[in-house]
Amino acid sequence: MNVEIGISETDRAKSAQALKRLLGETYALYIKTHGYHWNVTGPRFQSLHEVFMTQYTELWAALDELAERVRALGHFAPGSSNEMMQDASIEADASVPDAETMVANLARGHEAVARAARDGIRIAEEACDDVTADLMTQRATIADKTAWMLRASL
Repeated sequence: MNVEIGISETDRAKSAQALKRLLGETYALYIKTHGYHWNVTGPRFQSLHEVFMTQYTELWAALDELAERVRALGHFAPGSSNEMMQDASIEADASVPDAETMVANLARGHEAVARAARDGIRIAEEACDDVTADLMTQRATIADKTAWMLRASL
């Protein structure tokens, strides 16, 4: 069935691609955050374990929201981890870092999410896709705040 929501196919494709990039960054950060939740050690274990759980839970919910927006635009969301992360800049760790490095890595990860969201805002606005621009703005707001909070704890 045709998608007739007032946005051309070309513009919907651009918005969907921007959403997929943000989805990839969010998924990579979700995996990293969940791994850190499991593996954090040291004197800040309890507080970081809880903070990381709050963060990965929020990221997991965001994944569904982003993928559903891709679908609403008439495109398919990535169906595998490889496909989802193909454009992500956030990389997996080669080992388990110490707690302070985990916090710093996650701050950088949230900054990467914020950059992808901001790029997506511009793309969506050019496409007259206010809904995607709004979703991207929400994601940038959360990423900015989370990165700030992580940086402040270093």
